[in-house]
Amino acid sequence: MKKLEDRIREEGRILSDKVLKVDSFLNHQVDTELALEIGQEFAKIFAGRGITKVLTIEASGIQFAMAAGIALKAPFIYAKKKKAVTLTEQLYTSEVTSFTRGETYQVSVSQSYLSPQDRILIVDDFLATGAALVGLVDIVKQSGAELCGVGCVIEKSFQEGRGLMEQLGVEVHSLARIASMRPGEVTYVHELENAGANVHV
Repeated sequence: MKKLEDRIREEGRILSDKVLKVDSFLNHQVDTELALEIGQEFAKIFAGRGITKVLTIEASGIQFAMAAGIALKAPFIYAKKKKAVTLTEQLYTSEVTSFTRGETYQVSVSQSYLSPQDRILIVDDFLATGAALVGLVDIVKQSGAELCGVGCVIEKSFQEGRGLMEQLGVEVHSLARIASMRPGEVTYVHELENAGANVHV
């Protein structure tokens, strides 16, 4: 998605070869028009799959899951990181380790909102280590629903997340796949491929 790639280059802050901040337009302050376009892009990619629900994890995946849900005319669900007092029903739960926060927490979804009749699209803002997505895939499996695929806004293709998803047999589509980055410079996977480089990501 060229518009997204351009914004990452223009406004993304690369703090190291693994840390990218996009909080000026994606996950703190959100460009709502861009978020809706991202949702439409996911809807095009996963069109014809009969998706009944979009699943994400709080908090920074919510706007993209909602945008995809709007485009797909399907509700979206976000897995909660802390059990609310109001969540008294049975839950699907999974343990997730956060790369950015360096902590492990349990995510949960009410069993009322996922069933074996559902066809699920998982959406998240980043694919890096894949830990959060592994947790969401586990929740979908517990529910008996069919997982139709995973859509990620930005993928750090030099990290292990995509490989983990492939090991689980999950189809992944990312709108901006970063092959490498360093302060002031981002290289996308398709640029290396177009240049004839032997890409192992």
